[in-house]
Amino acid sequence: MVRQFVSAVFCLLLLSGNATAGWYHVENYEGSIGPNLVHLSLQTYTFGSGLTVQGSYFDDAKQSPIALYGKVNGTSIALCEIADDKDFQRVIVMGSKTPFDVTGCPFALELGEGVLTGSWSKGADKLPVNLKKVAGFDDTGEGVVDGNVAIPFWAQTATDRFAGVYNKTDDQICMETMLVINKKRKKVVQTIKFVSEDDDCNAGMLMTPIYWNVQKRTERGKDIISVSFRDGRAGYEEDYVFDRKAKKYRLKK
Repeated sequence: MVRQFVSAVFCLLLLSGNATAGWYHVENYEGSIGPNLVHLSLQTYTFGSGLTVQGSYFDDAKQSPIALYGKVNGTSIALCEIADDKDFQRVIVMGSKTPFDVTGCPFALELGEGVLTGSWSKGADKLPVNLKKVAGFDDTGEGVVDGNVAIPFWAQTATDRFAGVYNKTDDQICMETMLVINKKRKKVVQTIKFVSEDDDCNAGMLMTPIYWNVQKRTERGKDIISVSFRDGRAGYEEDYVFDRKAKKYRLKK
């Protein structure tokens, strides 16, 4: 029910005049939080509930993406972490009629020229944050891709995380391939290709938070990864089922 409700909401956005202009302005960063090396990705957009930025980051050692949400105020960025599925449901899925309070959230950052600096705090712990922009893309105008853009999706399984490689094909930006990355081995174990000479450039361009264009669910004990596609209307999804024998995700027919 939640999945259907969310899809319906984004379909309405897709059909509105504002949505057709493009809604992705994404920047990827690499650097450190204290002694820990991290990758962090941020998308700025008016998401509702008073939120103007959402994102995803992971500790390089653990490779488990953590969803982020927050607010941008000038060059200052306050970011909160999604703690669990209940928190994800409350913030990302349902939202709030009144703006979320981001006071006391872990990340207090300042945006500089290609850098993010500040601190991450939780309880008595406070660590410095030093991040450098490495890539990004913007489809709110003519469409610009800067660097090698790999979006760390929120979806993950016990063993794998998923990253979308975005590029500009002809006049459109989309996800060309999805990387399946084994978290323990920190290695790409499968590459799923979406764009070919006969295919349109539409993968990974439907859901408003870009990190939600790939979602995970479990059916009858099998992990299923759903990839969203735009089509000029309500969009559609393709499901990939994990084949335990082949140890690969295969398109569900």
